[in-house]
Amino acid sequence: MSQTKLARLMKISLSYLSKIETGLRPATPPLVAAAASALRVTTARIYGDPFADPSTQHELMNDLRAVVRRHTLPREDVPPPDELAASLKRAAQLRAETDYLSLLKLLPTLLGQATATAMASGGDATAWGQVADVYSCAYAVAHRFRQPDLADMIVARQTWAAQQTWNPSAEAAAAWNEAGTYQSAGEYADGLAIVERAIVRYESAPGDGLEHVVHLGSLHLRGVVLASRHEDAKATADHVRRAKALAERIKGPDLLQHNLTFGPGNTALYELAAQIELNAPDKAAEVAGPLLKEPPAGLKPSRVGRLAIDAARARLATKDLTGAEDALKYAFRVAPQMAEIHPMAREVLRVLWTMHQRSRPDLLLMAKRAGLAD
Repeated sequence: MSQTKLARLMKISLSYLSKIETGLRPATPPLVAAAASALRVTTARIYGDPFADPSTQHELMNDLRAVVRRHTLPREDVPPPDELAASLKRAAQLRAETDYLSLLKLLPTLLGQATATAMASGGDATAWGQVADVYSCAYAVAHRFRQPDLADMIVARQTWAAQQTWNPSAEAAAAWNEAGTYQSAGEYADGLAIVERAIVRYESAPGDGLEHVVHLGSLHLRGVVLASRHEDAKATADHVRRAKALAERIKGPDLLQHNLTFGPGNTALYELAAQIELNAPDKAAEVAGPLLKEPPAGLKPSRVGRLAIDAARARLATKDLTGAEDALKYAFRVAPQMAEIHPMAREVLRVLWTMHQRSRPDLLLMAKRAGLAD
């Protein structure tokens, strides 16, 4: 396909496409989605392989893939309850700390153990909820390492686990990840449909405590991302408004439940990211400064790292190159593995690296860690 035709299908100028290809402009998620649609490939194909050591990571991913495939045939025995509880806690911690490689090593055995426990439980909702939680951790790994086929299969398994018993919260968490697969593929309208359906279902379920607030609020935050990337300002504002109303019910730090973080702090981060997607990076950059100096209480490295990445995006868009570099260094410090493989961090880094080349040692170091420089 010619560059002229690709640019036309992406609805951008040929000059802008050339700047993206030469590293003078970042490829935003909607533009990557447009390119993938035009070329009839996945967004993961456009972004490329994030593995620093492909052979090792692919072997680990294949181990996880095998366990997910045989989801009803766990080969592990039922572990002692204390051992399982400790492993579940460890998995959630590794996910929150963005230590994806350690999590990837843990997941195959843990997934088998959790499934074996649930199958022997006689239909215990807590046991099956734990299986769904492990699948949520597995989704985070597949998503971050850009394995869309595996992520889709994991979401199906997570939904399967959530539906083994009456567990509306587990189903809502599965829907959050399901919408995430559409987000990753650039199919924002379909992702919004998933979110809206899940919200309606969850609002009709009994319960009005903090668990309800966290799951419902998280669905609205997913809606914020999808609507803003779909360039639907009205839907974005509606999801932000409803998320803020729910966040007001949380007194104190943001809460982390079933791998979902929700509260005033995370809501502010999603609103900041939406401003970037809706072409208001100046507002996002203004908000990002105070948040980076004092991140909201209760946010784990996974969220603080994403804050720094979005701050870098906003600063790059406002031509604050030094500020963008500083924000990236912040992300590499608090969430190193996320910063190395997150597509938006890599896009900002690619542009900064192209513009400055080897004149800035810190950029060179980050580029090497991300596999963008030798």
